[in-house]
Amino acid sequence: MSKRIGIETSLAIAETVKLVNVDVVAAYPITPQTHIVEHIADLCANGELDAEYIPVESEHSAMSACLGSSAGGARTFTATASQGLELMHEVLYVASGMRLPIVMAVANRAVSAPLSIWGDHSDVMSCRDTGWIQVFVENGQEAVDMTICSFIIAEDPSVLLPFMINLDGFHLSHVIEPIILPDQDEVKAFVPDFNYKYRLDPHNPVAMGDFATPAIFTEAKWANEVALTNSRAVINDVWDRFYKTFGRKYQAVETYKTEDAETLLMTMGSFSETAMTAIDAMREQGRKVGLVRIRLWRPFPFDDIYEAVKECKNLIILDRALSAGGPAGPVASEVKAALYNKSVKPAIVSIVGGLGGRDIHVSDFINMVDIGEKAIKNNDIKPFEIYGVRG
Repeated sequence: MSKRIGIETSLAIAETVKLVNVDVVAAYPITPQTHIVEHIADLCANGELDAEYIPVESEHSAMSACLGSSAGGARTFTATASQGLELMHEVLYVASGMRLPIVMAVANRAVSAPLSIWGDHSDVMSCRDTGWIQVFVENGQEAVDMTICSFIIAEDPSVLLPFMINLDGFHLSHVIEPIILPDQDEVKAFVPDFNYKYRLDPHNPVAMGDFATPAIFTEAKWANEVALTNSRAVINDVWDRFYKTFGRKYQAVETYKTEDAETLLMTMGSFSETAMTAIDAMREQGRKVGLVRIRLWRPFPFDDIYEAVKECKNLIILDRALSAGGPAGPVASEVKAALYNKSVKPAIVSIVGGLGGRDIHVSDFINMVDIGEKAIKNNDIKPFEIYGVRG
């Protein structure tokens, strides 16, 4: 039977990794991800998890070790954050290019300089084009549930792509909250065994991911793109089956009080729950506002975004990363591109805030809506607004 316990989100992820019975974990500790892999190491050391834990000298080595273990047919997990994610950056392309279903939790954190250990989305935004399936979670329960689903999706024979679970550093990774953990039998029945039919065999050696001439490189990359795009059908199917099994429903894009909304906020990650409280407060004031939350970041949910915003007049998008010198925040840029050829386009205001772990309170979200609506009314929409600059 599933049990509801109070537990730190990072520890809950580690416990879930045990439940899915991973074979190999290769990781390097980095704040604020450290609690995940520390707890996994404890589980391996005390015999609760029968897995090979590989302590490596860097995140580059961690992902490189994951390549080998996954290619050998082992169910593989790792975790990282911030500078660690950037250090392993070049290897991320290899994982997707070789179609290796590695699962990685990223406790999102700002990228220096200046040095910051606190959370924003600047680390993962540099990984948009690495070919990984990517989701953002809002709370500890979602982190657990997405970890369970990620292995099924990544290892599906029609997908075979790495999967990245993004959770906000500190705001989520270090928060203790009530979480429902399924038991081992429930997870075993839901998550099939990993049988990688392309696994390396020392008795039948082959080369993988090696030199490609210009004559075949485009075809190889296109095959990856087709696989990533087509993974959406598997993602939807797994989430539907998870709902029928465990009773918790997930969608690529979710809405809150949007039915008659003239202005919509758009968020991603744990701050979405604060934004919902702000929506409630504004609704009590008679304002027609609502919220759109993006869960699936790659493959990008084009049609879902359009369906969520097509009836609104104003769309105010919060990015927690700065696209330096760019036309808008990263999420806002992608949403604008997704709506470019559509017949109905809301006025869009891009707001960048919450950088380096700065909190965004209910009053801040209300203020963002005020700023956005004023800019649209006065026809004074800038490429993006930086929220929270002092002085």
